Parts: sequence; structure tokens; C-alpha cells
Amino acid sequence: MPRSPELKKRPLPPIQTFTGRIEDDPSHHLTGPFRPQTPFGQDSVPSSPGTPVWVNGHPLSPWSTQSHGFWTDIKTLRWVIVPTSSLKIILFFVVLWANWELVSPYVAKDIPNPFSPLLFISHRITSSPDDEPRYQKGYLDFAFLAYYIVFWSFVRQAITIYLCRPIARWFGIKKRAKLDRFGEQGYAVIYFAFTATWGMRIMSQLPTWWYNTKYFWIDYPHWDMKPELKAYYLMQAAYWCQQLIVLLLGLEKPRKDYYELVAHHFVTLWLVGWSYVVNLTLIGNAVYLSMDLPDSFLGFSKLLNYIQWDKTKVATFAVFIGVWSYFRHWLNWVILYSVLFEFDLMPESSKRWSPEDGVWMVWWMKSQVFAPLALLQALNLFWYFLIWRIAARAVTDVGVSDVRSDDEDDSEDDVVDDKED
Repeated sequence: MPRSPELKKRPLPPIQTFTGRIEDDPSHHLTGPFRPQTPFGQDSVPSSPGTPVWVNGHPLSPWSTQSHGFWTDIKTLRWVIVPTSSLKIILFFVVLWANWELVSPYVAKDIPNPFSPLLFISHRITSSPDDEPRYQKGYLDFAFLAYYIVFWSFVRQAITIYLCRPIARWFGIKKRAKLDRFGEQGYAVIYFAFTATWGMRIMSQLPTWWYNTKYFWIDYPHWDMKPELKAYYLMQAAYWCQQLIVLLLGLEKPRKDYYELVAHHFVTLWLVGWSYVVNLTLIGNAVYLSMDLPDSFLGFSKLLNYIQWDKTKVATFAVFIGVWSYFRHWLNWVILYSVLFEFDLMPESSKRWSPEDGVWMVWWMKSQVFAPLALLQALNLFWYFLIWRIAARAVTDVGVSDVRSDDEDDSEDDVVDDKED
């Protein structure tokens, strides 16, 4: 008896390489700018991820940004993705600081405000002049870091939900995954454009302008920082800590490039923390700038892709490749070269291990500085390979619109209910 068509064995899917899977994965953080999107308004059968939580009679996704109650959000760390809860934490300490400022002149005139280290940088060098103050690192920096992890949690979610999501809906985007991704990239554009501009402003005031790398080492240790440089460094550290918390705790829907992003965040925090501790903030500022500027172009090209501005997207992508090539590769190689061949420009008195004097650059520390920078460049080269491979496929497949992967991704989405905003 002949077998019915329904019972015929389906052919096995072709085996794909790891990089091939990433290229075909529309949720990967690099592929978005290079893939066609599904037409606006297409709906599919909703399927909420995970086991829903019921709030006020409505099912709530585990990755919903709706509060479960302030104290519940505190205990479960959901304040990281619930903007109303993170805002309450921020305002609580602002109120405490303001009340101390108002009351202390009458009851504790000579006692410094204990909440100031949360909101403002600490450890000013008392001998520095008022018109040009300098700061050093210290344990109170952890208080500032903790507070601004909460601050960036609020800013990220406020921009994503209250700014980017309405813009995405205006362009006709309805699916949860695409709304989330649009918000992520919108926040990335704003954040990285801001920090790139800030980092460039700071570098313009330093002898290292524009990647004059010999001054990474001349006059080391650079332990006394301008207030703007210290604030910039700690704010960046808070941002990357906040991003890592979201990933590690699974507070958002996990993506297929999860491990790659976790590795990138760990390397970045390694660079941030190590350079801050050993008084290499000038080289840290240069690395930050080389990362932030191309990331803003990457996020912008993805936004154009989501709203289907194809011609503008192509032009932006071309600019993005140029910016990425220069900042993420050429300038990073310049920095690596400096570590290998300009390291000895530092004073002989600094080539010793003496943390109490602010010097750490004993001979073997060269490898400790070089290692995280080389690992970062390895990650950049991996992504660079993917970028060019995807770009080559986009050129050869021009005019072909294969949206099957996007459709499959959409099948796992549901249309966001305004009640969850």
C-alpha cells in the first residue's frame, strides 16, 4: 500500500556551520542590519515565552516590564527591567541626600553628607586647586557604581519603552520581539552616541589626543584624574555591569548569541576594572572611544532595517563598515602596538610593583595589559568576518527576499498589549 504524502519522511535540513547559523539568525546582534524584515502588520499565532505570571487577571510574560510590586521587584532584582521600580530607588536616595543638605546645617554642620558618594564622585585630592580639582580612586567608588547601575537600568528601560516603542508602533511594528529589538537598538544609538561624544571631548583635553599613544606611558602613573574623566570611567563601568546583570540573571528573553555577548561583557569589564585599578585611564579612554562610536552606527543601521528604509540603510551600512574598520580594528591595532613597543617610555621609577605609590608596571604587567586588548580584538575579528561574509551574500543575493527565518522568529512573538507598557 503506498504511503500517504503526510507520512513521507521529510528530508533532513542541511548541516550549518556555527557562523552560518549566526548569519541566518535574525536575533543575532550583528545580522539585523543586513536582513530583510517581514512586512508591517503581519501577525502569526501568539506564543508567550516561558510560564506566564498572572497579574490582575492578565497573563504576564516572565520578561514583561510590568511591576510585580515594588518589594517583589527588589527581592527578585526585577527592578533592573522595571523602570518604575528603578526610578523609585533613584529618587529615594536623591530625597535622602537633599534632606541631609537641608537639615545638616542646623544639626550636623561638620559632618559630610553620607549620601553624596552615591550621586557624586568621591576621593578628591585635597591638595589640588579649586579651579582645577583632581580625584583619585577609592572604595567609595563602589557606592557611585552601585547607584548608577540602578540609574542606567531606569534610563535604558525608559528609553526602550516610552520613547522607542511608540516610534516603532508608529512605523507599523507590532511584534514583541521586533519592538524589543527596536528599543534595544534605539537605546544603543543614544547611549553610544552620547558616550562617544563625551569620550572624544575628554580625549581632546588630554595629551593622548588623537591616539597619540606614547602618552599612555609617559609620566605614568596617571593616578590623579580630572573629575570628568573619573565620572566618565565609572559611568561606563556602571553601564556594562548593568548589561551583564540583565544577561546573567535572564531578566530578558535570551538571545541565540547569549554566550558571545556574555564573553564580550566580561572582557569589557576586565578592561574597565583593570585599567582603572592600575592607573591606565588614558589608554582606557582610547579603548572606550574605539568601541562606542562604531556601536552607535551599528545600532542606527539596525533601526533603519527595522523600519525598512532600504536605500538609507545601505548607505548607512557602507559608512558603518568604514567606521568599524577604522575604530574597531586599525585603532585597536595601534593600541596593541603601543603596549608592545612603547611600554618602556614610562619613567624607570614606575617600572615596579608598588600599589601604595600608584605604580604597578613591573615587566610582566605588559602581558596583563596586552591580553584583554588582544582578546577584545579577537572578538572584533570574529564579528568582522561575519560582517563581510553577510555583506558579500547581500550583494550576490540582491533582489532576493527570503524572509523565512524572520517569519519563524515572528511565530514565537505575540503582539504587545498596551496594558504591559
